[in-house]
Amino acid sequence: MKWIKERDALIAQTMAFVQSVTGKTGELRQPDAPAAAPPLPAEIVSARPPEAAPEIDPSPAIPPPQPVHAPPRAIGDFRSEMQARIANFRKHQERFEREREEYCATTLAKLREAIRAPSSRPPVEK
Repeated sequence: MKWIKERDALIAQTMAFVQSVTGKTGELRQPDAPAAAPPLPAEIVSARPPEAAPEIDPSPAIPPPQPVHAPPRAIGDFRSEMQARIANFRKHQERFEREREEYCATTLAKLREAIRAPSSRPPVEK
């Protein structure tokens, strides 16, 4: 249960720091705190953050660099790319269909030849 006290103390310190930075003295609501939680001691709430905490630089911050976007494509360029992809897809589909037809024709030819040719095996006696 020691970690709960440490957590509550950290939350109180953070809230005190936020209040000192924003200048608001109103009661900040803790969304995670249970409704029946006992109030924190005054020395914890008014405690300063540890000295090891980094100082906030009051100088104005440099804005972050804007992300670099690729230049927009021209409509004709997009259309030609899509037409090339569709043509490539059709070629693949035609090749697959041609290979299926060849396989089917070869298999049927082998089957017909096997039916016409006399079998080298002796007939089965019943």
